[in-house]
Amino acid sequence: MHVTSPVRTPLVTGGKTYADVTEDICKQVEGKPTKEWKIAFAISVVVLLYGTCCLFWTWWEGLGVWGLNKTVGWAWDITNFVWWVGIGHAGTLISAILLLFRQKWRTSINRAAEAMTIFAVICAASFILMHMGRPWMAHWALPLPNTFGSLWVNFNSPLVWDVFAISTYFSVSCLFWYVGLVPDLATIRDRAQNKVSKYIYGTLAMGWNGSAKTWARYEYISLILAGLSTPLVLSVHTIVSMDFATSVIPGWHTTIFPPYFVAGAIFSGFAMVQNLMLIARVVYKLEDYITFEHIEMMNKIITLTGSIVGVAYLTEFFIAWYSGVEYESYAFINRATGPYWWAYWAMMTCNVISPQLFWSRSLRRSVKWTFFISVIVNIGMWFERFVIIVTSLHRDYIPSSWAMFSPTMFDIGDYIFSFGLFGTLFLLFSKYLPVINMAEVKGVLRTTSEQLPKKIAGVSKADRLASPAYKKDAE
Repeated sequence: MHVTSPVRTPLVTGGKTYADVTEDICKQVEGKPTKEWKIAFAISVVVLLYGTCCLFWTWWEGLGVWGLNKTVGWAWDITNFVWWVGIGHAGTLISAILLLFRQKWRTSINRAAEAMTIFAVICAASFILMHMGRPWMAHWALPLPNTFGSLWVNFNSPLVWDVFAISTYFSVSCLFWYVGLVPDLATIRDRAQNKVSKYIYGTLAMGWNGSAKTWARYEYISLILAGLSTPLVLSVHTIVSMDFATSVIPGWHTTIFPPYFVAGAIFSGFAMVQNLMLIARVVYKLEDYITFEHIEMMNKIITLTGSIVGVAYLTEFFIAWYSGVEYESYAFINRATGPYWWAYWAMMTCNVISPQLFWSRSLRRSVKWTFFISVIVNIGMWFERFVIIVTSLHRDYIPSSWAMFSPTMFDIGDYIFSFGLFGTLFLLFSKYLPVINMAEVKGVLRTTSEQLPKKIAGVSKADRLASPAYKKDAE
């Protein structure tokens, strides 16, 4: 018999059985691509091809095709890098930290969030290769002796710490994502109708047999990986923030950056998860699994982290004044009133004001408002990185060296490349792998679903919905 809470809203609606969960989630993998998926995939591939052309031209001609100058040596490249790394934070947070805290509402969204993390980190890594200028020398960033001389990496540089942190984060995230996929891959393997699908999914399932010992090992390794991933959530963006905080440039040299960057990363990451899951919810008819309860929970986290980011903005201004350093004070005054004032106020509006709308329960549970504000948040977080990087560099200590930065078509084209890459990867994932973790949803189904008029897994969904008992209960 189902045990449901009289207080907590169910996380799975529609009176689902275990068979329903398998059928609803597997059908998007087993069926032919829909017309909408084909259109979206075609657009992503076209965007990716255009971005690839811009990227190769950048490498062919050199970084001079970007809008950089002698004063603004970092601009869109690092802005986009930090933005993509931040987006990749929510996946590991949902997977690892919420798993350790036994939060059941994570089960319907963790799979897509983990995939988003991996693809976002790949996009971020592409910008590291881009602004190297000579990507074929990328191995010089590794702790290997240089075959051309005695050049070794500088372990005192946060840029080298980035390589270690992000590669570790990417490796653990991939492993965590894949381990969670194994039980679902075995389910698809057992349902496969042709030899090719059975072979591919069977190979990926690695001999999963569903025994008690197998499940025990699955739970064990999941907790170990969650324990490894949790400090990575904090360390990766902390190290990214040190790219700036360890410098002496006004506006960068501040100790608030590590916690401020981590909060901002979770903020933007959850907003991106909302955007992706709301689209998947409609396209794949997953309204019974990604419910208003999930949407509301994530909006609460967006509100919390958005408020933390707002406090960080105010703290920066206070410390700039309290320090008594005129260069530091001018850096922040210049952000708000200088030539890039529009970027600063766009950042404040999107990141501080817009999330406060979620204090309204009706807006917090509205799909349209959630999608709109999530887009606004990600725009605001991009402006935040732009403001931190460009407005701190374009006016330094010597007025004679002040300069303005304007992006070229190649700055924009390389950014478009990352969107094409992300969209293509995510669409391939959503078509050929289950978007929702079937095994974990089934694990919480009995305690988080609505009461069923019939509790027999063998009864089909159509027969159950047509039964007099269900109609009576619905009335």
